[in-house]
Amino acid sequence: MVEAISWTKDTLNIIDQTKLPADYVRIDLQTVDDVYDAIKQLKVRGAPAIGITAAYGLYVAMRNEAVETRDMFFAAMQKHIDYLSEARPTAVNLVWALHLLRDQLNATDLTSAEELETKLLELAIELHEDDAERCRAIGRFGREVINKHASVLTHCNTGALATGGIGTALGVIYQAHEDDKEIQVFANETRPVLQGARLTAWELTQAKIPVNLVCDSMSASLMQHGKVDVIIVGADRIAADGSVANKIGTYSVAVLAKFHSVPFYVAAPFSTFDMSIHEGKNIPIEERGNDEIRKIAGRSIAPGDVDCWNPAFDITPPDLITGIITEKGIVYPPYRENIEQFAKK
Repeated sequence: MVEAISWTKDTLNIIDQTKLPADYVRIDLQTVDDVYDAIKQLKVRGAPAIGITAAYGLYVAMRNEAVETRDMFFAAMQKHIDYLSEARPTAVNLVWALHLLRDQLNATDLTSAEELETKLLELAIELHEDDAERCRAIGRFGREVINKHASVLTHCNTGALATGGIGTALGVIYQAHEDDKEIQVFANETRPVLQGARLTAWELTQAKIPVNLVCDSMSASLMQHGKVDVIIVGADRIAADGSVANKIGTYSVAVLAKFHSVPFYVAAPFSTFDMSIHEGKNIPIEERGNDEIRKIAGRSIAPGDVDCWNPAFDITPPDLITGIITEKGIVYPPYRENIEQFAKK
């Protein structure tokens, strides 16, 4: 299984996902600015992976700080938390991970900067290991929605490249494959950055799981011809009402699934739930630059001065979602009540 993020010999190392699939390049992130840039420029992406990288990035930032007291340590750390939190606004795991480490560290009685720095790294490693276990649990619960012989449609990338483990939606697919289920995956290309084409197709090929790459506009025809048994996607943020923010194009797939009576599942850990946001319309949506649409692999495919609208995510309302696969089980409607119950487990 590919390892998107690693901490070895006191170094944070990631796969530069902007280079895939043509080149497999690993890079070291040695400063907080390196980490910010990696998140902002999509060198690392996927909500859980962003959170893990930011957690390690917080340690990288603090080991370069010349502070002596506990108060000085926390003051400096908060500045780095604020900075890293701005890298991408939609994926809740980014802020969640940074705040979790801050609160866990604050709960200790450690006083020296050296002790706090050491503990911060321990907490980042624990967060990474915890996500790997959450992925495995999501896979175990989710495999029940995939039949012995099944074709699965997915959108964007939700595997090992996007998490600290085997993945969320792809984690379910990996688990079903390990259970000897005969799976055929249809991967949407996921314009404009092509995460499905560049990353999901690459991951599944590496794992020797049968995959067909399709253009985003082909999802309707696939369902019309009865070629899709179930749809499983990931999430970057889930509101209290069960609304899901995920990669742009997810909402379109959900609408099509409803029309064609195809089950539509979301797979995500509880760290992706944001109970402070009551409805999906209140989730902040990141908008990115024009050239992501106007160019592919650096080559222009449109007039260089044409204006573009480029939201990175869309919102799928809860009435289009069959269930949400989490590390605690599958949450079914009514979501607001059941999410709260599952969260207490």
